[in-house]
Amino acid sequence: MQKVAVLGAGALGTALAKVLADKGDPVSMYCRRADLVAQINEEHVNGRYLPSAKLPGTLTATTDLEESLKGASMVVFVAPSHATREVAKLAAKYIPKDAPIVSATKGIENESLTFVDEILAAELPGETHRHFSFLSGPSFAKELAAELPTGVVIAAKDDGVREHVMKRFHASYMRTYASKDIPGVECGGAIKNVIAICAGAADGLGFGCNTRAMLITRGLSEMVKVSLARGGEAITLAGLAGMGDLVLTCTGDLSRNRTVGLELGKGRKLAEILAGLGHVAEGVKTTKSAYDLTRKLGLELPIISEAYKVLYEDKPVRQAVTDLMGRELTAEFDSIRAIKAS
Repeated sequence: MQKVAVLGAGALGTALAKVLADKGDPVSMYCRRADLVAQINEEHVNGRYLPSAKLPGTLTATTDLEESLKGASMVVFVAPSHATREVAKLAAKYIPKDAPIVSATKGIENESLTFVDEILAAELPGETHRHFSFLSGPSFAKELAAELPTGVVIAAKDDGVREHVMKRFHASYMRTYASKDIPGVECGGAIKNVIAICAGAADGLGFGCNTRAMLITRGLSEMVKVSLARGGEAITLAGLAGMGDLVLTCTGDLSRNRTVGLELGKGRKLAEILAGLGHVAEGVKTTKSAYDLTRKLGLELPIISEAYKVLYEDKPVRQAVTDLMGRELTAEFDSIRAIKAS
């Protein structure tokens, strides 16, 4: 039995904590809400974020970050991307120096335009950096908690860390795969949420499977361009962290980002949609980050650009589609080759 600290009590954090606790490890889940902590500890359910799952007794929650981290043999960061820096700063003086540190958060910080791996490197002690790993892939929390077969990828530079984390998360219903490509895995996990909003919007407009397939495929191309610009590998985006997560988020009814797009396509305003969502839709904030980052990198990514204009400049969704379809004709892959060559 090896204690695990899970920092974040949202749907995915709870589902991952359940996976680890079901395997026999005591899990201490850090949560800021005292009422939610009490419910998890007394009723063994997270009624706010994952009400469908009965949580094992080996999973407990606390509002005390130091208590959660004390004696942990592994630490899992799964707070929303916009809260990750604050949580990392608070955790820095308590974090175990030799424990694997896993991030399951997907996103790009608005102000700094940095991915989660860069945020953790900036805020956590230097001696912990070699223990970093990143979990991503198509993993709806509700389905994972229901023990439906799921595959994820674990990216880490250190072979020992990667193998250790893979074994800790592997279960009869959760298969883990290895990767060394942290930039690629991080890009896929973040940008797929932006594309999912677009796919949802197309569905909301009443478009068909052709449109959705085009958005998924061309969205994948934009993910690859960002990954290459960050030093990642194109092949990574053909896997679970890229195409796998992209297809899930663009087509699944449980996708919060697709839901946002769906309602936008039906004519509802963003503020109204988010007010009624009840959960974080990472893609809304990530759209701004991705748009600003790609402009900084000098990349032309039309889907991300149009998503930004719809979300932040109130551009009509149908006009965004018209402008995308009316762009100058180009080759399908030449721009990707140019990025890789540079």
